[in-house]
Amino acid sequence: MKKIALITLSALFLSVSFTSCRENKEMTEEEAVIEEMREDGADIKVKEDGDETKIKMETENKEVKIKTEDGESKMKIKTENDDAS
Repeated sequence: MKKIALITLSALFLSVSFTSCRENKEMTEEEAVIEEMREDGADIKVKEDGDETKIKMETENKEVKIKTEDGESKMKIKTENDDAS
């Protein structure tokens, strides 16, 4: 009986330790755009003023501005093709 209890506790401990290491966080749209721009080698500028955050990212073909204020985010994406119209 003691052996069964030790095996059960060991199995429980291992299963909890392995499942707690998983990362279940999904990326938001803003985080996905920031990661994409970072991979493209964009110049990234971050400005924080109190509860307001502004992020400006630029590449040769694309400019993205993200403004977060009071938990709400606004994102503007401007590509080189937008200028031609």
